[in-house]
Amino acid sequence: MTARELDAAAITDPALRAAYTHCRQLNARHGKTYFLATRLLPADRRSAVHALYGFARWADDIVDSADPGQSVTSRAAALQQLAVQLRTGLRAGHGDQPVVHALADTARRYAIDHQHFTDFMKSMHDDLSVTDYATYEDLRRYMHGSAAVIGLQMLPVLGTVVPRAEAEPHAAALGVAFQLTNFLRDVGEDLDRGRVYLPADLLQAHGVDRQRLQWSRDTGRHDVRITHALRSFEAMTRGVYREAAPGIAMLAAVSRPCIRTAFVLYAGILDAIVADGYAVLHRRAVVPRSRRVTVALDGLVRVVRARTRYRRARRRSWGEDLPAGTEQMSVIRPPDVSREMV
Repeated sequence: MTARELDAAAITDPALRAAYTHCRQLNARHGKTYFLATRLLPADRRSAVHALYGFARWADDIVDSADPGQSVTSRAAALQQLAVQLRTGLRAGHGDQPVVHALADTARRYAIDHQHFTDFMKSMHDDLSVTDYATYEDLRRYMHGSAAVIGLQMLPVLGTVVPRAEAEPHAAALGVAFQLTNFLRDVGEDLDRGRVYLPADLLQAHGVDRQRLQWSRDTGRHDVRITHALRSFEAMTRGVYREAAPGIAMLAAVSRPCIRTAFVLYAGILDAIVADGYAVLHRRAVVPRSRRVTVALDGLVRVVRARTRYRRARRRSWGEDLPAGTEQMSVIRPPDVSREMV
């Protein structure tokens, strides 16, 4: 499918095609839920989404390197090098590093505000030294760069049926909702990295602190106070999903099934956490495969409907059938999501 996506996006340069393919592989390997949802986009828009995600994933991997020999100093140096490559690449519209090359091309094609990438890199640098957050407001400031700007980067690619400024707050909220979901799911793993993303004041309201979380992680034992704190964080996260929800209808019709699918699947992680008794300090909650299949198939039905309406509207506007070859294949051929159920 990669070649078809690249052809649909009119990406012809071999080096650029290789860069986009690299980003797609990062997305497929690390972001299975979102990769599945991306398959519901028209083919000509998928490569741009892979570029945005691939760059973010690359930076995140530098921060959270699994190599025990990687010191904070060496990770900071690698991140700084990436930041320099990013600035140069955005100015030139291309780069030597594959993820930068694809990102710079996507930013140029869709006129994405470069400030979003600057804000993202700042939050990545914060992750090297900041290990907890006193209040939710402190966490929200961090998430502006780490999550909200991802939603803002995506908007030009997805397209909107309202002025973009009207959709931006909802897109930013969706990025935050996704990250809050990850924070709740990954409490134990983040604690192993020395980080606590649950705000300290929220924990304290339930008689919990970092030491109590670490005790539960180390012993495998439960504490009702921790459960209450996690439930409170879950409720707060669902509130952010409610902030984000109206934005789906503001997107271009052909993009809505993708984002709706991601919305439902990510919210489903919260349901899985609840069903597992908030045991996130001891194991990762997973949305059942059957549920992902059901949601993806519903998204596929919505894709077919949206593309059918799109074709009819195009024909009405032209007053005749479209000439052969004027539509991208993605408009008339739905994606095969069945192979993405991993």
